[in-house]
Amino acid sequence: MIEARDVSVAIGGKGIVANVDFDMRPGEIAAIVGPNGSGKTTFLRALSGDLAYSGEVTINGRDLSVMKPVEAAMLRAVLPQATTLSFPFTVREIVRLGLLGGRSGALPGEDERLPERALARVDLDGFAGRFYQELSGGEQQRVQLARVLCQVWAPVLDGKPRYLFLDEPVSSLDIKHQLIIMNIARDFARRGGGVVAILHDLNLTAMYADRIFVMHRGRLAATGSPQDVLSDDLIEKVFDCRLRVGVLPAGDMPFVLPQSAV
Repeated sequence: MIEARDVSVAIGGKGIVANVDFDMRPGEIAAIVGPNGSGKTTFLRALSGDLAYSGEVTINGRDLSVMKPVEAAMLRAVLPQATTLSFPFTVREIVRLGLLGGRSGALPGEDERLPERALARVDLDGFAGRFYQELSGGEQQRVQLARVLCQVWAPVLDGKPRYLFLDEPVSSLDIKHQLIIMNIARDFARRGGGVVAILHDLNLTAMYADRIFVMHRGRLAATGSPQDVLSDDLIEKVFDCRLRVGVLPAGDMPFVLPQSAV
């Protein structure tokens, strides 16, 4: 379980996140949503131990603030919003970095084949020998997810759940690959791990999240199930956009929802 109590973050003397409470259980996908600049990424970085914070964060009952980086890496893997590389690494070399940062939990002797298995999971089978810089933005994003998966391949290790922290994991992806990646997250949770994901697509959020945490101006504006949180009033208040939930477009305008995938 991940718990955060009264977490605040200041950067350069400016408060970015204030007094946020958060909790999630293994087996869940927790989605963090909110407009640009609401503090989502800053809070996720604090939750993962990558940013200094005040308050308390525990992972599986252990205080994050006293964990060594290698200890935290055994419990959670982090997919950042963006990754920049200047050297000509191959895709396999990038993915294999996940094995250096944590403990995969794969069966003995399987680590050597894990990069290829992870690439196949994100629909990049056969890409291992390609140079990372030659790939499209969406393909690079999936390579980074494969790296993260290698770090915590087993959602439960030594009887303890592990976690994926995903910052906008589908931002550069087409519809097919958005669904593939979100299904990977769902499978990780169903097998006993936990997933914290920052998402902008409220349809995907409604489809996959067990709980939604809505951030607004650095604070937690609402939390609960998609049915409890996604309302006309909350969307207007938080996103400053008048939208209606569950209402069909007027006339015969076509629309496409991820929930319709078969």
